[in-house]
Amino acid sequence: MLAVALVVVAYLIGSISFAVVVSRAFGLPDPHDYGSGNPGATNVLRTGNRKAALLTLVGDGVKGFAVVFAVQLCAAAFALPPWTVPAAALAVFVGHLYPVYFHFRGGKGVATAAGIVFAFNWPLGLALTLVWLVMAFGFKISSLAGLVTAILLPLGMFYQVGPTLSSWACVAIAVLLVWRHRENIRKLVSGRETAIGR
Repeated sequence: MLAVALVVVAYLIGSISFAVVVSRAFGLPDPHDYGSGNPGATNVLRTGNRKAALLTLVGDGVKGFAVVFAVQLCAAAFALPPWTVPAAALAVFVGHLYPVYFHFRGGKGVATAAGIVFAFNWPLGLALTLVWLVMAFGFKISSLAGLVTAILLPLGMFYQVGPTLSSWACVAIAVLLVWRHRENIRKLVSGRETAIGR
């Protein structure tokens, strides 16, 4: 029962959209109403407010990390089933994508996924963050950096951790990341994808 409760709480915490919360705090427009319509750091950056975009990025990342780390502690303390942590990781990620508080209109999930990976295996999280930074600053396209990182995520988990339930949860997260970027993929193919900050 505790394991199920933790998964539900993970989803509810994941549903907190820092793009919306930070935008309201800074008096900025709702991120659903401009640019890509995506409540994420890249879209918030389109307002020109870098501080708000950074806080959105950090908030979404910390959200994923904090939930998984807390559930790991609870699972160890109360001898919870082995599926508890990966299920909670998937729940906080799905909450970010489909938040109950915002009519299920969430973000793409890159920052939240990064936080989850850092909780699972921080060296892999660091490596994937470096890949994202190189791709993002090299090509100036956030979606391309996110897609490349998404593809590398499950490969890195299986290499670093092995075929565990957490690794399989990361496969699901990677698939959802690619799915949420499907419109970006179309724009990349047609050469219409927008550069970071534009």
